[in-house]
Amino acid sequence: MKLTELISSIKPLHVAGSRETDITSLTADSRQAGKGTMFVAVRGVTVDGHSFIPSLEGKGVAAIVVEQMPEVLFPDTTYIVVENSAIALGQLASCWFGYPSRKLKLVGVTGTNGKTTTATLIYEMARLMGYKAGLLSTVVNYVDTEAIHANQTTPDPITINSLLAQMVEKGCTYAAMEVSSHAAHQHRIAGLKFAGGVFSNLTRDHLDYHKTVQAYLEAKKSFFDGLDSDAFALTNIDDKVGEVMLQNTRATRRTYSLRSMADFRGKVIESRLDGTLMSFNGREVNVLFTGRFNAYNLTAVFGASILLGWPLETVLLNMSRLVPVAGRFQTFHSPDGQITGIVDYAHTPDAVVNVISAIREVVGNRGRIITVVGAGGNRDKGKRPIMAHEAARLSDLVVLTSDNPRSEVPEDILKDMEEGLDTPDLRERSVSITDRREAICHAAAIAQPGDVILVAGKGHEDYQEVCGVKHHFDDREEIARAIGNY
Repeated sequence: MKLTELISSIKPLHVAGSRETDITSLTADSRQAGKGTMFVAVRGVTVDGHSFIPSLEGKGVAAIVVEQMPEVLFPDTTYIVVENSAIALGQLASCWFGYPSRKLKLVGVTGTNGKTTTATLIYEMARLMGYKAGLLSTVVNYVDTEAIHANQTTPDPITINSLLAQMVEKGCTYAAMEVSSHAAHQHRIAGLKFAGGVFSNLTRDHLDYHKTVQAYLEAKKSFFDGLDSDAFALTNIDDKVGEVMLQNTRATRRTYSLRSMADFRGKVIESRLDGTLMSFNGREVNVLFTGRFNAYNLTAVFGASILLGWPLETVLLNMSRLVPVAGRFQTFHSPDGQITGIVDYAHTPDAVVNVISAIREVVGNRGRIITVVGAGGNRDKGKRPIMAHEAARLSDLVVLTSDNPRSEVPEDILKDMEEGLDTPDLRERSVSITDRREAICHAAAIAQPGDVILVAGKGHEDYQEVCGVKHHFDDREEIARAIGNY
C-alpha cells in the first residue's frame, strides 16, 4: 500500500519525507519491523514505543509514526507526527485491512459483568437468524465457525482489524465484540465503526489500572461517546450509571430493564437451576439460563437483536435456543444427582453476589451453598476482603483459596481476603485452603444431598498462573472429578 493512502486515514500534524513510498507491513512492535514497514510508536502504560526507535536503525523501515520527532532521523524514512499515536494505530490498522468494520454490522458490549455472555449470545443469535457472524471475546474468538484462541478481552488494533477482515472474507455480515475499559482507555477500538453498543453494568473492578471508579466509568463511557449517529446505544437503566453512558452519545438511545419502564423489558417468572421462564416485552419464553444477572444479559440480547432489525417472532423463538457460555453458570451433577456443582467466572464482589443470589433463589433452604472462591494476584487488592465478606455472608460455607496468584504469594492474598470476615459468624463458616484443587475437593467432601457447590472466579480458564508460570488447571474438570462425575 502507498504511504499516501495510509496517511489519508489519519490527521498528521507534520510529515517529513516522501509520501509515495511503498509500505509492506504495519506494526507497533519494533521486533517485527523490517524493510518497508510502517512502525507506530505508541506510548503504552509501562513501555513507550518511542524508546525503541533507535533499534530500528538499518532495518529499512519505510515510515515511523510518532508523537514527537526523534533527535536522530534515518535516511529514506518518512516520519509522521500525530497528536496521539495510539488513536493513529487504530485508524491505520483499519485502513490497512480495508476498513472491515464498515463491511459488518459490529456490536460492542461493555460493562463490568456480562460482557462475554452478552457478546457471545449476540453472535449466536446472528447465526440462529441464518447469518454468518464473528465474535471477539474473552473466552474465544470466532471467524464464522472457526475458533481462534483469545489472549485478552479486547486485542490490539492490528489483531482486531485482521480478525474482522477474516470475517468479511468468510462472508460474515455481523460481528459482536467485548469492549473492555482497558481497550477503550488505550484507544484499541479507534478507527472501528460500530452498528451499536450495549452497556451491562458498572461495579468495582480494575482499580489497579484505573485508580478510581470515576476514571473506570469514564473509560466505559468513552465508547458510547464515540458511536456514530447511525448506531444504537442500548443501556441498562436499572444500573445507577446506565443513563450516564448515554449523556453525550450521538447514537440512537435505547434502554432495557427488569425493574422499570424501558424500551426492552425483561421479567423473571420462574427460576430453576437449569433454566428460567422469562418474558420479553410481555412475551413468555423458556430460556436455558439461571439468575437475574443472566436475565439482564438476555434482555440486552433481545434488545440488540430487535435494534439490528431482526424479526420479533424469530428472535423470541431463538431466545429459547440460546445456550450458556462455557464457564458461566455451568452446572455439573454427581452420578446420583444429589449434589450440584456450578462453575462461574464471577471475579468481582458484584458478580459473586449475583451468582450466589441466583443459586439461593432456586435452592432456598432445601440445600446449602458451599462457595469456593479466591482473588487474583497483582490486581485490585481492595476488592479482596469485599469478595470474601459477600461470599461468606450469602453462603452457608465458604472455602477461600487461590485464584491466579501470578507473582504474589498466595497466602498473602488469602490474608487480604480474610480481613473481610469481620464477624464471628462469618469466620465460623469459612476455611482457607491455599491449594485450589484441595479446596474444591474439600467442598465436595463436606457436601450433603441437596447442596450446591459454587466454584467462582476462573470460569472458562484452563490454567492457573503461579509465580508467573501458567499450569493446566480447569475448574470444570476439578469439580466434575470431585463430585464423581468425570
